[in-house]
Amino acid sequence: MNSESQNIEWKQSWHDDYLKWICGFANAQGGRIFIGKDDSGKVTGLKNAKKLLEDLPNKIRDQLGLIPLINLREEDGKAYLEIIIEPSTVPISLRGSYYWRSGSVKQELKGHALTDFLLKKMGMTWDQVIQERATLDDIDDATIALFKKEAATAGRLPDISGLSAQELLKKLHLFTEKGLTNAALVLFGKDPGKFYPNTFVKIGRFGLNMVDIRFQEVCEGNLFQLLRGVMEQLEVKFLIRPIRFEGLRRIEELEYPVPALREMLLNALVHRNYMGSMIQLRVMDDRISLWNAGLLPLELSVEKLFQTHKSIPRNPLIAEVCYRGGYIDSWGRGIEKITDACKAAGLPEPVIEENSGGVVVELVKASASEKTTSENNGADFGTISERIRKEFGSEPAKAFEIIRQHPEFTAEQIAEQLVKTPRTIENYIAKLKKAGFIIRRGPKLGGYWEVKE
Repeated sequence: MNSESQNIEWKQSWHDDYLKWICGFANAQGGRIFIGKDDSGKVTGLKNAKKLLEDLPNKIRDQLGLIPLINLREEDGKAYLEIIIEPSTVPISLRGSYYWRSGSVKQELKGHALTDFLLKKMGMTWDQVIQERATLDDIDDATIALFKKEAATAGRLPDISGLSAQELLKKLHLFTEKGLTNAALVLFGKDPGKFYPNTFVKIGRFGLNMVDIRFQEVCEGNLFQLLRGVMEQLEVKFLIRPIRFEGLRRIEELEYPVPALREMLLNALVHRNYMGSMIQLRVMDDRISLWNAGLLPLELSVEKLFQTHKSIPRNPLIAEVCYRGGYIDSWGRGIEKITDACKAAGLPEPVIEENSGGVVVELVKASASEKTTSENNGADFGTISERIRKEFGSEPAKAFEIIRQHPEFTAEQIAEQLVKTPRTIENYIAKLKKAGFIIRRGPKLGGYWEVKE
């Protein structure tokens, strides 16, 4: 065993704080903790191994309600413990707090993330919950008719032309004997804002910075209405159509490819956290940025989004209906499609990051990218930070500067400084380590970062 992983932790000695790790493993995919090994996996030994073997089962049972398997191991005459934690089918808490093992770090679940987690452990998602205040009178017949037409064209939902609105909703699992689901109202509601106050999309046109707002619009309605309304606003009011000629043919296209914009918006509408803030779309001189409430699923990272990955929808009912209607694919190809559209238009690939409790997707103009590159190639680009900024982006460069100034900082402390999640910082650190800009010296607790100068 050469390294720690998502499911393995090495600790030289026992501290009760490690109960949080056991809690995180139980709530995630399970795992193993070795007590008496250093960060390289080398056995350091435990003088109190037998006593811990007697005490830990009771402590873990009393604090967490778990009964893990604990084995006493020996290597080169040195004793160590192996704690095996199975994934739990019910939520596990430690003194009222819930933890989750994500990547190589533990994180405490709070707010919307905790709600999503608890629902998932109950075998439910937010969009499956029944909205008791709603009736069929809250469903928009025009949207139903449009969906039936789109679904017929897509060919993914046969034999629905003669169905009533109620029959269609039942077929799509949006209406049960208990009532309408949250998904039904988000997708087909006359006024979803009546039940969920932040379902709208706010669009702002900015100048040089986030303070320099020139004008703004608010789009309201159900998911399909928002998709059409936002795209219309972008095309008519917020984006320009540069003119070019191919021979004698005059060509006017939006400054960003429509397929990329549409996919970006669809991803946000389908996967957003509907208990959070509204979708915010910022149009600037050199870029367009979309912020969407809700962090990535715990099983995904930003890096995995650009790779082949399984589809893990936050709202599976909403996603399934959009798939049946031909609006999206069901294979987790949203980011791939945005990237392909940007490349075809000669634009850089999209920038994606977790920020302020949500996910930001940003499209940048080619001219802006070229300008930035030109500026970075100047005299100031000789610094390590500028090299990192060019290769990985501004946020990893900021993380590097913090590490250089505070080599003792942990990922959690860096995350606090940059207002990011620890998982995002771990991704930055992994990139910096792989590129040789930083090296970890010593254990996780009490160690430090050595930076390349």
